[in-house]
Amino acid sequence: MTLRRGILSVLIALCAVLASGCAGFPTSGPPEYGLENGNTGNGSQNVQFIPNRPQPGATAQQIVEGFIDAGSGPGVAGRWDVAREFLAPSLADTWVPEARVIVDDRAERDYVDTEEGVVDFAFDVVATVDDKGAYQPAELAAGNQEFRLEKQADGEWRITEAPDGIWLDDAQFPTVFHRYPLMYFDPSWRYLVPDVRWFPVTKAAGSIAAALVNKPPSEWLIDSVVTAFPDGVTAVPAVPVGDDGVADVAFVGDAMLAAGAEAQSRMVTQLEESLRAVSVTDVVMTVDATPIEAAPVAVRSTRVPAAPLVLTEEGFGFLTGDEIDKIPGLSAAVESVVPATVQVGPEREFAAARLGSGEVVRLSSTAAGAESLDTRGGLVDPVIDGFGAVWSVPREEPTALRAFLPGGDVVDVADAWPDATAIAGMALSRDGTRLAAVVSAGGRTALSVAGVVRDADGVPVRLGTPMQLAVTSGAVIGVSTIGVTWIDDITIGVLSSGDAESTVVEQVVGGPTATSGAASDMASIAGGSGISSLRLRAEDGTLYVKRGTAWQATATGILLLATQQGAPQ
Repeated sequence: MTLRRGILSVLIALCAVLASGCAGFPTSGPPEYGLENGNTGNGSQNVQFIPNRPQPGATAQQIVEGFIDAGSGPGVAGRWDVAREFLAPSLADTWVPEARVIVDDRAERDYVDTEEGVVDFAFDVVATVDDKGAYQPAELAAGNQEFRLEKQADGEWRITEAPDGIWLDDAQFPTVFHRYPLMYFDPSWRYLVPDVRWFPVTKAAGSIAAALVNKPPSEWLIDSVVTAFPDGVTAVPAVPVGDDGVADVAFVGDAMLAAGAEAQSRMVTQLEESLRAVSVTDVVMTVDATPIEAAPVAVRSTRVPAAPLVLTEEGFGFLTGDEIDKIPGLSAAVESVVPATVQVGPEREFAAARLGSGEVVRLSSTAAGAESLDTRGGLVDPVIDGFGAVWSVPREEPTALRAFLPGGDVVDVADAWPDATAIAGMALSRDGTRLAAVVSAGGRTALSVAGVVRDADGVPVRLGTPMQLAVTSGAVIGVSTIGVTWIDDITIGVLSSGDAESTVVEQVVGGPTATSGAASDMASIAGGSGISSLRLRAEDGTLYVKRGTAWQATATGILLLATQQGAPQ
């Protein structure tokens, strides 16, 4: 172990004592729309690594190793000043640390002097973060980077050729960078839609405001969301936050003053909800130091009741203790058929169901019987959106995605997973803007998410280019997939079966993957408003809820575990 790594290990150990473990930072914080209260995924304590500076007489290899290690220390100003000390002056002035982050496995790092003044750095890529803060997982791909160094006038080696960006090992990354949801609107201006980014903790507020206002949404989502900020408006990327939680966001551009009161109110809504993750409670927007009077607009929540929605011998409804709280009209409709799966719409007026026969139907709280929609063979579990449209697709024809509108029209949704050969399951976000699916293509199975593009009437027209979230050989996600669900607004859950146990994948859209094991007989999964309300149903009718890292039985006799797309408001 080098002296540099030894000191870093001591700091990590000290952090573990002071912060109750760097591997498990506190997750308390302000609530977010559609997220479990306090579940921002970030620690409330800003623990900072302090990397070593260059040591006198260090070899070229030690200088490169020190530069790589210094990626963990952005410093209070977020300039990575210590890392710049390893660079020659000409490079230190132009190097851009936030151009790219490579998240790697520290144990696999290797440094080799290939010739005098040339060091080859080999590493395994776990993930990358681009200059917009977008996180992209990798498949442990091998990476390689050459560094060139020259001795300076004082006889010390310094790096003269290096790429923009930094390296962070996967243990340090979630401490130096936190995830922050940038909030956009859905096209109806009713919902806020999160677009997860990762920024240095030391200057998070400014990074959030600049990304939200000055840059577009993520490419895969750009056609599915809207923003209130007009072209020509620029946010100053320095956002002071007072002790009272009030953030001052300064703007440049006449278009800001020209925007109407409604647009300005939507702007402040986007800013306040995006900055909640850094403990901001109020935002003041200014142009030339003059405040703009604007109040946040009301938006629709995607949270659902804590009680599970189930079918038992007593009927269909919310399970509260030993009682079933039925939904007027809709419970009777569900009880009149033999459903294999049920998803209830946000107003609880309609539900999508796949019957035991495989047929997909729409159930109504005001009409008797089931409306037959899709009789194609091998259909996956259908979903229903806030407009009452039921989405359905055959397992062996993933491109044949259809939306069955309440008025009777049927829409072929274009560009649905064009390269896929099979689909195991799908789930629509409660805001109606994102469709997650487990699909197979080219011999590989992946969990992907695509933006939903709608026309002016809210009718789905096509899917955007899918973003791949997780890839496996099928042991975790694949032909064994049982169900897909949205756990909250940014996290997708996938239940897969195995011989020894079932596996639950918890995938943040724009973040890393977590998995947990459960008994091998799990039959269905349903998200709630966060990890603590995620539920599984076993084949014998036992209902489980996640408590910490374990699955605990909470009820028996459950014939069906339904999913919900929201709650009436």
